[in-house]
Amino acid sequence: MKEKAVTSIEGIHFETGNPVSVEIVDGLISKIKETAGTKSAADKLFIAPGLIDNQINGYGGVDYSEDSLSVEGVVNSAKSIWKHGVTTFVPTLVTSSNETLLRNFGILAEALDENEQLRESIIGFHLEGPYISPDEGFRGCHPVQHVRKPSLKEFDQYQKAAGGRIILVTIAPETDGALEFIKVCRQNGVAISIGHSNASADQIDDAVRAGAGLSTHLGNGCANFIHRHHNPIWPQLANDNLVSSVIADGLHLLPDELRVFYKVKGPDNLFVISDISSLSGMAPGKYTYLGSEVLLTEEGMLLNAGENCLAGASFPIIKGVGNMMKFTGCSLSQAINMASANVARFYNLSDRGTLTPGKRADIIMFENTENQIKIKKTLLGGNLVFSSPNT
Repeated sequence: MKEKAVTSIEGIHFETGNPVSVEIVDGLISKIKETAGTKSAADKLFIAPGLIDNQINGYGGVDYSEDSLSVEGVVNSAKSIWKHGVTTFVPTLVTSSNETLLRNFGILAEALDENEQLRESIIGFHLEGPYISPDEGFRGCHPVQHVRKPSLKEFDQYQKAAGGRIILVTIAPETDGALEFIKVCRQNGVAISIGHSNASADQIDDAVRAGAGLSTHLGNGCANFIHRHHNPIWPQLANDNLVSSVIADGLHLLPDELRVFYKVKGPDNLFVISDISSLSGMAPGKYTYLGSEVLLTEEGMLLNAGENCLAGASFPIIKGVGNMMKFTGCSLSQAINMASANVARFYNLSDRGTLTPGKRADIIMFENTENQIKIKKTLLGGNLVFSSPNT
């Protein structure tokens, strides 16, 4: 009879602030008990559930939407992402040609089929576009030549290529055929998010009644100049049936905006996402991204001067978690939950998202100094997939 693999870790519980010992048996959290400990609390690392990032476009030169995508690239990107405390994520493919989307969904599916750790970490794929607004500003930096109307026939091809793993679609509800698309997707278990949209309040409400449940990076994917009353931000904030995802890197949204979104939606109805691109982790300079020249600044901003917009993000989700505490005054546990428990609940992920006995041991250990979080260890299913050299 095979012996059970038993390990334990000690640290400060991210919610209670008390020293705890977490016992892990065969990749699952078995017990959590408070301990007196031999070290002072100040000398111990915090322990929390692994982060769940709902929107990752790539990392470190690997772009999930580029023609150069490979299985090896997908694996390497995941290893880099784990270093930032993300144990679960949703690779995101943006507006591209039909051929590119078919090929790259196939490559992502192949990577999961071949790699068990990837299957543990990647819960599914996100299609952001091509069914979005073609209007300048609302389109963002998505290539206009590939923006098109929703097509269930086309989407079915993508889903087959992905092995049935597309779990989220971002769509503009004002586009022709969007409501029927939303209804059919929901009937088939695919979540729908509103984004890159110039929809009216009525169109947004219709989309929610059809099954939309999320707003993609609310406040972004939006024109710089909008009507002060009639714009797509207010009705999405006002609709209690929409969860909002936000990029809290300090560049995509101002602190005041994040405070307002937090006060309106509350800590249980917000996702913190990264929206990081393949340029995350790269040196500042000029690059080509989505067919356009972009500038990665010293401050970490990805500027697309031609479209007058940001081209995704360069900071991992952990920066956004720290910023939510800094900008809104929320607690550490609330900030962590916005990037873990909330996302798990949205997708009905019963095996992860909280630090609870019976859950999979997807765990992060970190320092928190004045809302600056530094990941020291990442465990995926109880296995150490990252350890800081100085830990």
